[in-house]
Amino acid sequence: MATPGGTGAVALIRVSGPQAWQVVELACGRPLGEARRAVLRSLRDADGRVLDQVLVTPFRGPASFTGEDTVEVATHGGRWVTKRVLERLLDSGARSARPGEFTERAFFHGKLDLTQAEAVMDLISAQSDLALRAAHEQLEGRLGQRTEGLRADVLGIVAQIEAWIDFPEEDIDPDTGEALDARMEEVERGIRALLATADQGRILREGLRTVICGRPNAGKSSLLNRLLGADRAIVSQTAGTTRDTIEESLVVDGVPLRLVDTAGLRDAGDAIEEEGIRRSRREAERADLLIVVADATLSPEVAWPDEWPPVSRVLRVLNKTDLGEHAGWRDVEAERISCEEGAGVEALRTRIREMAELGEADWGEHSVAINARHRECLRKAAGAIGRARASLAGGLAAEMTALELREALDGLGEIAGQVDTEEILGEIFSRFCIGK
Repeated sequence: MATPGGTGAVALIRVSGPQAWQVVELACGRPLGEARRAVLRSLRDADGRVLDQVLVTPFRGPASFTGEDTVEVATHGGRWVTKRVLERLLDSGARSARPGEFTERAFFHGKLDLTQAEAVMDLISAQSDLALRAAHEQLEGRLGQRTEGLRADVLGIVAQIEAWIDFPEEDIDPDTGEALDARMEEVERGIRALLATADQGRILREGLRTVICGRPNAGKSSLLNRLLGADRAIVSQTAGTTRDTIEESLVVDGVPLRLVDTAGLRDAGDAIEEEGIRRSRREAERADLLIVVADATLSPEVAWPDEWPPVSRVLRVLNKTDLGEHAGWRDVEAERISCEEGAGVEALRTRIREMAELGEADWGEHSVAINARHRECLRKAAGAIGRARASLAGGLAAEMTALELREALDGLGEIAGQVDTEEILGEIFSRFCIGK
């Protein structure tokens, strides 16, 4: 099934593989006709009874998503009819696809590299316009192109060094040590630039973990409700109303947030509240953005929490400004709002987006957003490049430098799923015409 289970107007079932056409033709009892031309067919059970009128679109490989012969069968979207149609296709010789197998086959048939395959899921699960844009650009191969460009640079350096090692009789004039180091430094700089997008990628995929903390009755739950546009948390003048953390997801000015409301920070009145405060501190320590809320009508000494975890992004908020502001806040830099009246909330939303650092100015013209797997591959490559530079600077054998560069090649190649040690030899022959 290519569409979710449930009831709808239309459901789509995909069949891919060398016998895809034959499977559907057997179920329909008629040839499918021309490739890439939709035809109406009656799909029948083994006894010839019509299960559904379906719209069938066949594709011949390699001109399909998977690169194989593929057939898309559009049925009516009822639970039972789609179940029976799927069973009939399975009885006709197909088998159920494994999770992700269609995209996996597209990768193995060269239709996508690994970064593009991963982008398919990013596209489906995108929660904001920026996440959608990042997924589209990765699906177009932006990340693969950048990593392949870096890999080509490393390949050229390796070819130069290994040609120098293996074929000295050819009298190849190698780059000087300084020039080689400069080339490796440029590659390392490119890798570091990609690594810098890891945090952005995580935020786009998982959301900016935003924790609201502060003393009791500061308006934390009211702020959560205001940002959500719904009464999600109980609001009361009674201190200690929020006993556990409350987590919700939303998009603020294009930035996906995982918004967490926490118990008020104070000396606990009972064991349950004490556990809630402990959880609040734990959530605050895990935050990407900490919103510290204070009651503007009280003095800073009373309203401000004694301490909070050392989070890189901290946004100070003064609530209840509609009731007047204590003189002690006059020189305090903070976002001033009224959850009761809604004043300042839109400005707070804008400030949250700015602190997420996911705006157009931060993003750049060609967005990439590496994931955890890409990060580990890039770290491996960066470490190997650093060791290769150290080997070259330390006057070690050229073989040691080449060995480290090979590891960098593997790390970069793993990102797009292109690891081939034979490429080095091919590069030597093509560039230096050795052995002609």
